[in-house]
Amino acid sequence: MRSLVTGGTGFIGAHLVQVLLEQGGEVRVLQRATSDTSALSALSVEWVQGDLADPLSLRQAVNGMDVVFHLAADYRLAVPRPRRMHQTNVDGTVQLLRAATEAGVSRIVFTSSAVAVKCSGDEPATEDDFVDPSECRSTYQLTKVLAEQAVWEMIQDGAPITIVNPSTVIGPRDRRPSPAGRLIVDFLRGRLPAFLDAVMNWVYVEDVARGHWLAATKGRIGERYILANETLSLGQFLKILADVSGRPLPRVRIPYAVAYVAGMFGTAWTRVSKREPQATLDGVRMAATPMRYDSGKARRELGMPQTPIRIGVEKAVQWYQSDEFASQGGFR
Repeated sequence: MRSLVTGGTGFIGAHLVQVLLEQGGEVRVLQRATSDTSALSALSVEWVQGDLADPLSLRQAVNGMDVVFHLAADYRLAVPRPRRMHQTNVDGTVQLLRAATEAGVSRIVFTSSAVAVKCSGDEPATEDDFVDPSECRSTYQLTKVLAEQAVWEMIQDGAPITIVNPSTVIGPRDRRPSPAGRLIVDFLRGRLPAFLDAVMNWVYVEDVARGHWLAATKGRIGERYILANETLSLGQFLKILADVSGRPLPRVRIPYAVAYVAGMFGTAWTRVSKREPQATLDGVRMAATPMRYDSGKARRELGMPQTPIRIGVEKAVQWYQSDEFASQGGFR
């Protein structure tokens, strides 16, 4: 299987590339001129330079591919320039998937997000639950909802697309790190004295990577699959993190109103400093609704693994405490 992976140098993407190579496939990775390729330095991949904003480079990248995995996205909760995120997550998605369809690629796996799945009440959300753009609580959520709407239109026109919707992903080699990885790093640094006890669904990165491959080989075209696992409050997650790391558990739970004000200040600070703060208004708004997801469809149809979250936390902590992370300016 000849596969193109966008976002292959990122957190989930690097794990997916490894899965594809283990399955005996040939892997091409779309590389921007500014990409940090160290995550794949030890792997045998074909590099092709391109950008989601450059349609010609995308046509060249998808040429000759059997499968396209589109993971590249701008994933932040502090967004001083929303238009740029829209250009990447929505416009770039449409351009890439259109190029892949026109090139005759037999299967496309589009990485959406669980935030595009509507949560309400105490029952876990399923693939039949859709978020309306008017209901979005963050710029990132809005771009993923709009991107998925555009993808569904392409599916109706005959594009061979399968959608996957990962929940909150944790694990090793989260170099950037993602918002979830930043939470773990801040905890290990002792910079998380208090927390807003939100309810979230957590999933191990290697399960998500394998879920992408399973979606390409076992999934149905025109379907979406929630790649999720355990639903835990943030307090429960931090308890696991404290047990694994030996670090003290934060005792102060912040009321939503206080977190909202902190998010306002954090977002304002981002506009000035161009750096991502601990608290963002988008993040606080997202935390207002419990995020419970049902991964039953992915387990039944794809055979998606369900690694216990404690194991995922252990592996994440081991990596963040490793020389590899420290050499990249880690928290040591």
